[in-house]
Amino acid sequence: MKSILLPTDFSKNSENAINYAMALFKDVNCDFYLLNVQKASSFITDDMMVMSASATIYQTIIDVSKKSLANLITKIETKYKNDKHTFHSVVDYDNFIDSINQLTINKQIDLIVMGTKGATGLEKVIFGSNTVHVMQRCVAPVLAIPDGCLFKDLDTVAFTTNNVTLHNVEELKPLKKLLTLHNSKLNVLHFGDIEEGSDRKKRNKLFLKTYFSDVTYENIDSYSKDLYRTLEEYVHANNIKLIAMMREKHTFLERLFNRHPEEDLAFNIDIPFLVMENSNVS
Repeated sequence: MKSILLPTDFSKNSENAINYAMALFKDVNCDFYLLNVQKASSFITDDMMVMSASATIYQTIIDVSKKSLANLITKIETKYKNDKHTFHSVVDYDNFIDSINQLTINKQIDLIVMGTKGATGLEKVIFGSNTVHVMQRCVAPVLAIPDGCLFKDLDTVAFTTNNVTLHNVEELKPLKKLLTLHNSKLNVLHFGDIEEGSDRKKRNKLFLKTYFSDVTYENIDSYSKDLYRTLEEYVHANNIKLIAMMREKHTFLERLFNRHPEEDLAFNIDIPFLVMENSNVS
């Protein structure tokens, strides 16, 4: 039984991520935890006007959220009718990241699936701020689903690495499970930040080739300075359905979060990002 956390603010974006998760794990026994995190500032004046005299702001917020979650779960169950899936609603009144991490630990969450708005016009952002914070600070792997992204298949997956940090079996389990579940081909895209002949790179290549021996393995070395355009072109040319990467220092992910104003911001990738924690950062 897998435990999947689905943060939701009841937006179309978050509902789309939930639909993606339903399709991605349609053949897997799953406990889905739908989490809505509230704060007092989100409670508008009009709502306060209709409170009963005995109700507290806190209780009213929680009650509204619980009702919305119950309605959402009913909608999902009616739409998918999947006996393999069980749903749980969780309402919290806390800091967003703290709430996610507490639930992740208490319920032994295997994966967080959440929506992200992605690059939008003049905002020049790749991920929404909540998604960025979850990717950087949460204690479980995160699958970010771009707005409007629909699940079709997962036949080809790209894993980006710079081989600076050695990988291990435990941290790559989320990726391996997805590859096995969907019989996916894996392409390893190496961004060359260290010397071609380094011992660490050789060890990483050997480890990846051995660990993913039951899937199609293809290694692509890229030393392009424009990593964004290189990845975008590669994704489109190879029909990549998901990009996986590690959450660690000196990675492509870190560069995505810290883009410089002079860099080309025409980054247009509308497929999910799987971000996994590196437990052996060095």
